[in-house]
Amino acid sequence: MAAPFFSTPFQPYVYQSPQDAMIPFQILGGEAQLVQIMLKPEEKVIAKPGSMCFMSGSIEMENVFVPENEVGVWQWLFGKTVSSIVFHNNGQGDGFVGIAAPSLARILPIDLAMFGGEILCQPDAFLCSVNDVKVSNTVDQRARNIIPGAEGFLRQKLSGQGLAFIIAGGSVVQKNLEVGEVLSVDVSCIAAVTTTVNVQIKYNGPMRRAVFGGDNLVTAVLTGPGIVFIQSLPFHRFSQRIARAVTSPNMRENPKFVMQIAIFFFLAYVVIISSLILTDV
Repeated sequence: MAAPFFSTPFQPYVYQSPQDAMIPFQILGGEAQLVQIMLKPEEKVIAKPGSMCFMSGSIEMENVFVPENEVGVWQWLFGKTVSSIVFHNNGQGDGFVGIAAPSLARILPIDLAMFGGEILCQPDAFLCSVNDVKVSNTVDQRARNIIPGAEGFLRQKLSGQGLAFIIAGGSVVQKNLEVGEVLSVDVSCIAAVTTTVNVQIKYNGPMRRAVFGGDNLVTAVLTGPGIVFIQSLPFHRFSQRIARAVTSPNMRENPKFVMQIAIFFFLAYVVIISSLILTDV
């Protein structure tokens, strides 16, 4: 059984698979975590491309297409990776591999057997897995097929009886909802939720607020029973803050901003006047 994700970092845990295989793992770090998984001979770990941080000499890495993970042409056209990385211990002794989160995120070990064999996650939440874990997309990426429900924003589904590691930004809170208990959460702050939770989408105000940068526009109303994992800093919110700071600096931070605007309008004025003069000629 996997240990709860909120336990003290650096403490090793042991995962026991349904086949009684014992796989130790260790989550290291604070805000930007990585997981070190111990592998016995012939054992393997499946991870998303670009997540490997280090591995022992007996581990072989191979980029393969995993039939269990449902990906297709549409996912590939929209920039999704259609392959996975398999780490296989071909040595005679024990080995290890370190899988790192791609951003400032925490790693949550999810024993799917404890969650009824299925859980819904935010897009790209999957990091790596051990044993029987299937990763699939719950909604077609085409706009005409997107539905305003739970599977419209929790577009990644993990199923099986194995151990999966997912990522969540910032601090993570686990809420255990009783039967009939209601919890309202910002849609972007939901990292994962069990399939037993009923999810209703609520729009806070008119949709035109989104055009003018309205925050907390969409709220998810969750009704138990079930478990929900809430993240305090979703990656897209974090990236938006960085983008605003880089592309829209204020005049105090960037004294050249006023000069750049003045030059732009001057050049535009010259082009307009020149076009008028040439038209008259």
